[in-house]
Amino acid sequence: MSEPCELTAVEARARIGRKELSPVELLESCISRIEAVDHAVNAMVARDFDRARESAKQAEAAVLRGDRLGALHGLPVGIKDLTPTKGLRTTWGSPIFRDHVPTEDAGLVRRIREAGGIIIGKTNTPEWGAGANTRNSVYGATGNPFNPVMSAAGSSGGSAVVLATGMAPLCHGSDMGGSLRNPAGFNGIVGFRPTPGAVPAENRGLGWSGLGVEGPMGRNVADTCLLMSVLASDDGGDPLATTIYGKQVRAPGDYYPAEQIDLSRIRAAFTADFGFTPTEKHIRAVFAEKTALFRGAFGQASDATPDCSGTNESFEVLRATGYLTAQLDRYRNRPQDIGPNIRVNVEEGLKYSAVDVARAHETQTQIYRRWQSFFRDHDVIITPTITLSPRPWRELYPAEIDGVKTRTYFHWLSLAYAVTIPGHPAVSLPVGLDHNGMPFGLQIVGPRGGDAFVLAVAQALETALAGDARTARPVPDISKLKAAAPISAMEGFLSWD
Repeated sequence: MSEPCELTAVEARARIGRKELSPVELLESCISRIEAVDHAVNAMVARDFDRARESAKQAEAAVLRGDRLGALHGLPVGIKDLTPTKGLRTTWGSPIFRDHVPTEDAGLVRRIREAGGIIIGKTNTPEWGAGANTRNSVYGATGNPFNPVMSAAGSSGGSAVVLATGMAPLCHGSDMGGSLRNPAGFNGIVGFRPTPGAVPAENRGLGWSGLGVEGPMGRNVADTCLLMSVLASDDGGDPLATTIYGKQVRAPGDYYPAEQIDLSRIRAAFTADFGFTPTEKHIRAVFAEKTALFRGAFGQASDATPDCSGTNESFEVLRATGYLTAQLDRYRNRPQDIGPNIRVNVEEGLKYSAVDVARAHETQTQIYRRWQSFFRDHDVIITPTITLSPRPWRELYPAEIDGVKTRTYFHWLSLAYAVTIPGHPAVSLPVGLDHNGMPFGLQIVGPRGGDAFVLAVAQALETALAGDARTARPVPDISKLKAAAPISAMEGFLSWD
């Protein structure tokens, strides 16, 4: 019999509502799993067990009283360590904030608590979310649960590993160059990048930029939709939050449950590289094999891609200017306290002129309009989630792919940032293992504003693939993780070398 911590969030919430599962029992199961396996992967880095236990007792009492219960009532939730949590250490993976304890929750954390969610702890992230390899000098590296010497990707790597190992049923993440989607692909779970503004973030330095978003992560699509239904909201502090004269364009409930989709009516475009990404030969082969198993389920399945010319150049400039906004003062005043990824981003940004930034915005607009033309003839685009299979976390970033040098330290994330630039919603869906025995993810990209639609397509595809061992969600071996040596003993755990 599976343990309560292994239940899906939807099933656990239903059992709590039927008084078949105690929130206390669920929380204790999650805590036991954390204590049993986290030494091997280092994903849940700041723990709030005492307050979580008190919240679980209160949640149980509410059930017994017959109170009206929120959407997440009694469900433990992990929060990425880039997001403030009242009374719980939030470091951004930076030694500057090693002992920082916020006095207020971020808006999305507040909404999770109001919906009955129980914050169990903070999940690991790269320093300030920079780079897609989850390691920092505060908490160290996070290992992949399928092989702890391998990268969990990032920057929401801790959240993905927490989900994959059953430490919590739901986790929050954020995404710029794939920080939700990449770790979902590497760890065999679901990560959803919403349309900018769908999940308001009141603390973003560049409030008018749609590059960075907050979003949900889960073990399956339904769980991800459940969390999205709570995260979606409005906040006047985020200028991209979508409202018209005080009315939300999409109500939170529109995201869950996802509508039923008939795949035979969907026009799907398949591409391994968007015409420009350095996707490795291994991943191209796996993508071809996996998609051959289900292409026939779609009404139309074509090999096609929108014109993504200029994506690398536009993303590089716009990303760097964002880092100038957030990190320039620390770069100048506390250079000894920032890591190599932050340093290289700031130094790159300092090289650009106003003309470079103007051209990057113009290119982004041109790409966006080409994407809209493409979606007149297609409903979704399906790609691999990441250009390569997991590599050791000791490698700060992939300097080459198939023997060819990458153009930047984040070039290997280009399948994800190809979608970031036009601002479309996208979900990473786990689809079995690659040839190396590591999780393989498919990225499903929806049309402009098609958040609920693309989640529904992902749910339909997930259902169709679940019965085949070649395409079902992979699950790490918990017994091996329990017996594994601590990742903290591995060379380079707390360093950048």
